[in-house]
Amino acid sequence: MEYNIVRTKRRTICLQIKRSGEIVVRAPLLASKEEIHSFVHRHSAWLAHRIVRRGQRLRIADGESLSLCGIGYTIAGGVPARVEASVLFLPIERREEALIKPMRRMARTRMQRLLDEFCARFGFQYSSLKITSARGRWGSCSAKKRINFSFRTAFLPDALAEYLAVHELCHTRQMNHGTLFWKEVGRILPDFAARRKALKDWLWAMECL
Repeated sequence: MEYNIVRTKRRTICLQIKRSGEIVVRAPLLASKEEIHSFVHRHSAWLAHRIVRRGQRLRIADGESLSLCGIGYTIAGGVPARVEASVLFLPIERREEALIKPMRRMARTRMQRLLDEFCARFGFQYSSLKITSARGRWGSCSAKKRINFSFRTAFLPDALAEYLAVHELCHTRQMNHGTLFWKEVGRILPDFAARRKALKDWLWAMECL
């Protein structure tokens, strides 16, 4: 399996499959080639699965069905891009680009609602919410409690959106992924491990649009 190595000032090795299909291994400056090769070999099954998954394409031709924020829509041609009942109207030209605007709106509405619900129930506080075009991560939280989510979260079912909301809210208390952080997540979502694992089946959505 061919791959390119990119060395940076990081502590761990990670894998990335670019839209072109190129496999990139991001590794610490001092990681040996043997260590990197061993890491890639251990994750070869995962890589094969990702390569197959990224073959999925977003199907938004007229008559196709698309689920956004847990709601099913039928695609139809129309200008401007809009939602009417259970129909999502999109222009014929530059259709994928036109889809982004309603997805951003839907993602903001759902993630705002989820954040506010969990804040009310568990006493969290955050300073702002921003919907971004991030492709490398579903969400993030800054030290100033500013929470970001990719508009691509709109592709996810409700259970996974809930996990992401809780995950980022827990970072307002624990800015790391240590034991206390996961304990906090588990206190709110006892089945968080299953939800976290299920997110891996949606990585293809990060490569859409």
